[in-house]
Amino acid sequence: MTYSSHTKVFKQLEKKPAKLQKFIKHNAPKKRMFGRNVKRCGICDRSGAHLSKYGLNLCRQCFRENAKKLGFRKYN
Repeated sequence: MTYSSHTKVFKQLEKKPAKLQKFIKHNAPKKRMFGRNVKRCGICDRSGAHLSKYGLNLCRQCFRENAKKLGFRKYN
């Protein structure tokens, strides 16, 4: 299951606590310690195309939107 489908199932099972606990016990995603999904964007929570240089922790899309505010300039 993907990240979004777990949250969808949690919403559906809110009214059935016994089934929710059983679902969490068997199907909840484990805490990741390394890999691509550990580093997520600080603004939009994307995991792909992550820029961690200079401690930015942004995806490339958010970096393009906020680069001028952060003090970066575009060179020709």
